[in-house]
Amino acid sequence: MQRLFSSFANGWPGGGLLIQRLLVGAGLLYCAIQCLSASSVCGFAVLQGIGALAGILLVAGLWTPLVGVLAAFIEVWIAVSASGNAAIPAGLAVLALTLAMIGPGAWSVDARLYGRKRIAVSEP
Repeated sequence: MQRLFSSFANGWPGGGLLIQRLLVGAGLLYCAIQCLSASSVCGFAVLQGIGALAGILLVAGLWTPLVGVLAAFIEVWIAVSASGNAAIPAGLAVLALTLAMIGPGAWSVDARLYGRKRIAVSEP
């Protein structure tokens, strides 16, 4: 049963996952802000808005596997549908999908909510 859940990596691997979550979340937020603040009409405003919400959740590390898959799906949709450069959405999709597969790491809300709990037994 334990293999179904993330190990919530700590130390250097956990720090790397934190950096990756911050990078993907910032990228999703940046793309949404660029789309929504463009002078011309952005055809992906709703998708970018959902991507921005996913970016906020990834930064916090909340529901990381579900949000990572959602963000990857949205970015692939944008990359396939966009007429311009699709490298940034494709890169964000790959990074979000790796977060969904690896997990959020020890420094996340998911680790606090769903991580292993230590049971302290007090002696009488």
